[in-house]
Amino acid sequence: MPGEAAKSVAADLPGVPRERRRRRGRARARTEALLHTLKRSRRVKANDRERNRMHHLNAALDELRSVLPTFPDDTKLTKIETLRFAYNYIWALSETLRLA
Repeated sequence: MPGEAAKSVAADLPGVPRERRRRRGRARARTEALLHTLKRSRRVKANDRERNRMHHLNAALDELRSVLPTFPDDTKLTKIETLRFAYNYIWALSETLRLA
C-alpha cells in the first residue's frame, strides 16, 4: 500500500523525532485533558441532536394521532400503533376511492 511505503521511509529518516514521523496532515498532539474535553463536548452535542430528533419525531406522531379517527378519544396510541393504524387507514381510504 502507498501509505505503508511512506511510513517506512519516514521511519528511516535520521534526525526526525519519532512522534513527528507518526503524525500526518494537520493533526496536533493533544493532551489527555484536551481529549477528554473534546470527547465530552462531542457527546453533549450528540445527545442534544438526539434529543431534538426525538422531540421532532414525537411532535410529528402527535400531529398524526390528531388526524386519525380513534375510539375512545382518551386512549393514546403508542408509536408503533400510530404508524400501523395510519398505514391501515390510508389503505382503507384508497380502497374506498378505488371502489367508488
